[in-house]
Amino acid sequence: QLLEAKASLSLAQAQHTLQLQQAKAQMNNMVPKKQFEQLQNTLREEQCKTQQLQESLQLQAEQTCRQLARTQEEHEQLLQAAVEQAEGLEQRLRNAEAVLAERAAQLRDAQAQLSRNKLLIEELRGENRRFAMALQAAELKQKSMEEKNQLLEEQASALKQLIGKITPASLN
Repeated sequence: QLLEAKASLSLAQAQHTLQLQQAKAQMNNMVPKKQFEQLQNTLREEQCKTQQLQESLQLQAEQTCRQLARTQEEHEQLLQAAVEQAEGLEQRLRNAEAVLAERAAQLRDAQAQLSRNKLLIEELRGENRRFAMALQAAELKQKSMEEKNQLLEEQASALKQLIGKITPASLN
């Protein structure tokens, strides 16, 4: 807009200069003094308007430049904030990936330990079955021994009674 306004201003100045030259040429040839003064007044008014327009355009250009600088600074700040946020997110992602990898390793270790524990449990169950069978056999053997012991005790008691009967008779 500033460039267009400057171009328009330059064109207007050139046109005014041309008009002034034409007016002077006409005045020299045929313009009466009163009309010449009117043209001079008109020219001065146009020059004032042109000067005001130039000042206004300069002010607008300065304001536009300041606004552009502020906008650029805001964009740079936003970009910097976005970059910092992205870097923070990348760091958090790397940390999360590291934690995830560590937990995956822990899970693999736990899975391996679980597999070892299952094998150990199966071995212990097998041993437990063998011990149960051995205990059952021992219980049966103990029961058999108790029955034999009972029988032996009964036989011993019967022998004692028999000896008790025989001994007084042999003493007599």
